[in-house]
Amino acid sequence: MEAGREFREPRALTKMFKKILIANRGEIACRVIRTARSLGIKTVAVYSDADAQALHVREADEAVHIGAAPAAESYLLADRIIAACQATGAEAVHPGYGFLSERAGFVEALNAAGITFIGPPAAAIAAMGDKIESKRRAKAAGVSVVPGFVGEITGTDHAVEIANGIGYPVMMKASAGGGGKGMRLAWSEADVREGFDSVRREALASFGDDRVFIEKFVEQPRHIEIQLIGDQQGNIVYLNERDCSIQRRHQKVVEEAPSPFVTPEMRKAMGEQAVALARNVGYFSAGTVEFIAGADRSFYFLEMNTRLQVEHPVTECITGLDLVELMIRVAAGEALPFGQADVQLSGHAIETRIYAEDPYRGFLPSIGRLSRCQPPQAGPDDEGRLVRVDTGVVEGAEISRFYDPMIAKLITWGETREAAIAAQAQALDRYLIKGINHNIDFLGAIMQHPRFQAGTQVTTGFIAEEYPDGFHGAPVAPETRDALVAAAAIIHAETVARESLIDGQLSGDGAHYGINWVVDFDGEQLPVEVTGEAGSHEVLLDGRDLVVQSGWRVGDALFAGSINGAAVAITVEKKGSFLVLTTRGGAHKCRVLTPRAAELARFMIPKVPPDMSKYLLCPMPGLVVSIAVAEGDRVEAGQPLATVEAMKMENILRAEKAGVVAKLLAKPGDSLAVDAVIMEFA
Repeated sequence: MEAGREFREPRALTKMFKKILIANRGEIACRVIRTARSLGIKTVAVYSDADAQALHVREADEAVHIGAAPAAESYLLADRIIAACQATGAEAVHPGYGFLSERAGFVEALNAAGITFIGPPAAAIAAMGDKIESKRRAKAAGVSVVPGFVGEITGTDHAVEIANGIGYPVMMKASAGGGGKGMRLAWSEADVREGFDSVRREALASFGDDRVFIEKFVEQPRHIEIQLIGDQQGNIVYLNERDCSIQRRHQKVVEEAPSPFVTPEMRKAMGEQAVALARNVGYFSAGTVEFIAGADRSFYFLEMNTRLQVEHPVTECITGLDLVELMIRVAAGEALPFGQADVQLSGHAIETRIYAEDPYRGFLPSIGRLSRCQPPQAGPDDEGRLVRVDTGVVEGAEISRFYDPMIAKLITWGETREAAIAAQAQALDRYLIKGINHNIDFLGAIMQHPRFQAGTQVTTGFIAEEYPDGFHGAPVAPETRDALVAAAAIIHAETVARESLIDGQLSGDGAHYGINWVVDFDGEQLPVEVTGEAGSHEVLLDGRDLVVQSGWRVGDALFAGSINGAAVAITVEKKGSFLVLTTRGGAHKCRVLTPRAAELARFMIPKVPPDMSKYLLCPMPGLVVSIAVAEGDRVEAGQPLATVEAMKMENILRAEKAGVVAKLLAKPGDSLAVDAVIMEFA
C-alpha cells in the first residue's frame, strides 16, 4: 500500500506472473517493486557498478549486475536485460521510464525471447515514440497539432530555412527524445545556428538517435497531459488530466491534478482526442498524451509518451488507482475492471521533484553523498491531508554524475487545491537533506508564490518570468521572520545553557547569561527576551509574546513545533558563529549575540570575497565537450566560451564581459570538478 491517497485493494489474481524484472533504477524501480510485492510477485533488480548498494537492489528479491556505470554500458543494453531475465526466470519486464522504456526494438527482442513486456505493443511505441511519425498519426486520427516541420532535417542550413518559414520562436526537439533532453528554444536565426548541432549531440548521447524536428513555439502556453490506460481487449479510458506547466529548461518541476485551468468540457474534449489517438495505433497499457494549451483553452498535440510518467502519482491520488498494478494486470491479459464513467476525480494532488541541484547557483547539478536524508512522515495528518514520498535513495547513498539527479518525488493530497499546496509547503519544510545541494528552497518558494497559488495564470514561462535574475530565496513573510528569529534565539539560549553545565571550566563555573539577546537576522539586529525551559519557551519580539512549543534538543538538525499555535519546521545548520536556518523557501544567516557583543559588532569590517572575474570556472562537476575560443582571442559579453556536459545535459558557458583569453587550462575530454578553472582572461 502506498503512503498517500490509498489505492483500492488488489483484486484476486487470474493468470499472473510469478516473477518480473525491473529494467530501471532509482525511485521508479522501487515504486514497481512495492506494487509487485503487494501482488505477491517476486522481483529482480538490475544494477550497474555505480548502483551496487542502491535502494532498489536491496528491496528486490534478486539482483543482477549488468555493466559499468554509464547507462550506455548497462541500463541501455537490451541483451543484458534479456540475459538477466533468462538467468533468473523472470517472465516479464517492467521498463519504468527512460532508458529502454520506449524502444520498440527492445519489446520485439523480449517477445522473441518469450518474455512479456509490461507496456504497450512495439507497433504503438514505434508510431508514438518517434515524434515525427506521431504527429503524422495524430493528424490522421483527427487530433489538432502544432504547426511545424515533421520531415528529416539534413543540417543547420536546412534547419534555418525551416525555422524562417514557420516563424519565430520555434522549438528544436530530438525526434526520439523525452524528459526535456534534446530540446532548445530559438528566437532567431542566430539561435538556430548556435543550438541545432548541440540538440543533435544531446539527442545522440541520450537516445542514440540524432534526428531533430522543428515546430512553432506557442507563447504563454500551459502543458496539460491526459493519462490513459487500455487493455488488450480494446478498452481504453482516460484518467483525467495533469497540469505540468511549471517547468525549467523544459524539465517538469511541479505537477498537479486536476489542472486549475481545465474545464469539464475541455477535459472531455482532450480525453476523447487522446483515446482516439491511442485507439488509432492499437494502444494498451498506461500511456500519456501531452497537449499544449493556449490562453483561450485551445489545445494542440505535442507527443505521446508510451510509458509510465514520472508524475503518475498525482493521478493515482485523485483516482485511487494503482497504475503500476493496472499495467501488470493488462500485460497478463486481464481486462480493465472499470469504464470511463467509473473514473473518479477526488480532491487535488501536487507533486514536486526534489533534485540534486543548486538553485542559488543557476540550478547547477550537485553530486556527492547524502550525509543526511530524512523525508517528512508519510500518511495522513490531523487535517485530513496526505503525504507520499517516492524515492530511490536512503541516507548515505551517493548521487552519481552518471544518472538523472532526482532524489525523490514529494506528493501531497488534499480535499482542495489550497489544502494540497499547504500540505506540500509543510512537507518540504520537513524534508531534511545534507551533504549535497538541493532545490527544496526553490520548490517551497513556488508553493508560496501568489501567481502559483492563484493557479489560473501559470504557464510554462512561469519560472523564467518570475525569476529572471535567478533564484535568491523566497521573500520573507512577517510570520516567517518571527518564527526564524524566535527559533534562532531559543536554539542559542539552549546551546549556551548546556555549555554552562560542562565540568572543568577555567573559572570553576560556567558562564551565566540573562534573558536578553540580540538576533542578527539577515543583517538586521533584533532585541529579544527568551524565557521558559526546554520544550516550552516564550520569546518577546517587538513587544509581542511568541509562545513556542518544540521538542528541539541541542544538535538536532530540524527545529519543529509550533509558534502561537501555528506549525513550523526549520532546518538548522551551524556555520562558525552563525546559524543557517531554512524554511518556507529561503535560507537565512542568523547570529545571536549578547546586547554588548551586538553593539560592538556594528564596528566590525565585513570580509570581502576575492575577485574571480578574470577566470572562467566550471560551475558544476562535468565533462568538457568543447572549447569555443583560443588563447589570444578577444571575446564579448554573452559569447560562448565552452560547453560542459553534466547529468546528460550540455551547458554552454558564456563570457560575462568583454576581454581577452590569456590562457586555456582545460581541453575537450577533461573531467572537471566544481569551480575548476577552464580559462584565464588578461
